[in-house]
Amino acid sequence: MSDDRNERPGQPMDRDGDNEDGARELARLESLADWLDTRFRIPGTSIRFGIDGLVGLVPGLGDLAMLAPAFYLIARAAALGAPLHVLARMLINTSLDLVIGAIPVVGDIFDVAFKANRRNTALLARFLDRKKARRLR
Repeated sequence: MSDDRNERPGQPMDRDGDNEDGARELARLESLADWLDTRFRIPGTSIRFGIDGLVGLVPGLGDLAMLAPAFYLIARAAALGAPLHVLARMLINTSLDLVIGAIPVVGDIFDVAFKANRRNTALLARFLDRKKARRLR
């Protein structure tokens, strides 16, 4: 009987992130980050923004509300086996997004430019690529 624990969405990956579904999980996280940070474009420009930028317009509560999906990304990175230094960088990105994003007007511009969730998925992808390369040696 095979253990299908790692095939169900929302379940932890194996400890080292070696699960064959790791690539699919990364794709799901990248899709979430796209919705949060770059899903929409201001017509006539190359400026992209997402739900994070829109919800962040609500003073105070908007930036706090966006912590939930940001922490979800970080939790999934931990489940994929991301080391502490990668998780720490992800937390720094999320903290910057929260603190600077809370400043009226300047924070809204920062949210659109910084794209913390895209940065975090890029950190995770880099870690997984390096891990895969080490396994192939």
